Amino acid sequence: MSRSSRSMEWTPLLFSGGLAFFLFALFAVIPFGDTAMKVGTMIHQQGGELGAANLVTAVVLGYRGLDTLGELAILFAAATSAGLVLSNTRQRTRSIKNKGLGELFESAISLLMPLLLLVGVYIVLHGHLTPGGGFQGGVVIAVALFLPTLARGEMVINHHLIQWIEGGAGALFILIGVAALIQGAAFLQPLMAAGEVGRFLSAGTLPVLYLLVGLKVGAELAALLGHLVEDDEPGVQQ
Repeated sequence: MSRSSRSMEWTPLLFSGGLAFFLFALFAVIPFGDTAMKVGTMIHQQGGELGAANLVTAVVLGYRGLDTLGELAILFAAATSAGLVLSNTRQRTRSIKNKGLGELFESAISLLMPLLLLVGVYIVLHGHLTPGGGFQGGVVIAVALFLPTLARGEMVINHHLIQWIEGGAGALFILIGVAALIQGAAFLQPLMAAGEVGRFLSAGTLPVLYLLVGLKVGAELAALLGHLVEDDEPGVQQ
């Protein structure tokens, strides 16, 4: 065994030892059950003022909206970069590498897709009430839209419609944040009344923002999955 191979065997052990030492020192300094996170304590005490039963939603959209916008920008940049890498300058035919998975699989997908869409939409719309939201629900929606493509062996995703949905959702997300700034509030702070905590129509514009996030994330991932299964075949130049 070479010297470099032997050193690689020690790397996980060194990492595990360092992590164990860090956790031991952390628990030795901070008594168990006594949190030192002042910001988290304040959010826990005042998070209900936004009307969101799920405090994660209050944090993601109400208290750190700019960070959420940055996350959406990173996802957009990653999806766009991957699409550019997977595409080329030649004329492409919308063919699929997999020529279909059979009638049984297609029949199963025809029954499963509406249920997946329903679950995805439910997760998005109830993100201010229960764990979930636009990011998680958007992934489920993207998978539901992609499954027919995988089953039939032909492209069923309309890329132009996907682009309009993704761009429109992102633009409306930013406009709502700018509207809050114009009114003297923080970016993405709810504009409407908070309502009663736990009700479906509550938390002001937070459910609308999560809906836009779900549409944007779902559209971007669905388009990316569509690019992954496309065959690039040279065509006749115009």
